[in-house]
Amino acid sequence: MAKAETIILDKAGIDRAITRVAHEILEYNKGCVDLALIGIRTGGDHLASLLQSRINKIEEIEVPLGAVDITMYRDDLAARGSKPIGKTEIPFPLDGKHVVLVDDVLYTGRTIRSAMDALMDFGRPSTIQLAVLIDRGHRELPIRSDYVGRNVPTAREEDVVVVFDENQNPVEVKLVKP
Repeated sequence: MAKAETIILDKAGIDRAITRVAHEILEYNKGCVDLALIGIRTGGDHLASLLQSRINKIEEIEVPLGAVDITMYRDDLAARGSKPIGKTEIPFPLDGKHVVLVDDVLYTGRTIRSAMDALMDFGRPSTIQLAVLIDRGHRELPIRSDYVGRNVPTAREEDVVVVFDENQNPVEVKLVKP
């Protein structure tokens, strides 16, 4: 039986959401002093790069950008089997920074908890904020997003997929029903 797919956001919708989230980040932080963006591999790192580009264009200043791999910080590592370990790249000190952690889809909160654990191994940020393209609910941990591209209520058996092109640009977000 084929799975039913519904497009939640097309490329234009994703672009609008990224622009809005960039403005919200700047408004909340009163600019970009001590601001840094860190994307969670894989997916969040590409979105963090897009956010950095929008913020740089708005503020005419380059905001530091990093990426974190959470493979070794996951609480379900044994259940997931052996996965390749990605590379964490944070080429700036985190101490005193207002870090915006970026991910594509927020679901249970476990990925975000893992990412925060990983960040703490690199320094002590002043704050950690969370930006996500899609918040689909169903939290298992007390984690909430500060900046959301789109809230999409889902059933647990459904899936939300962010589709990236060959250049790692998001082109659509789909809701997949069994």
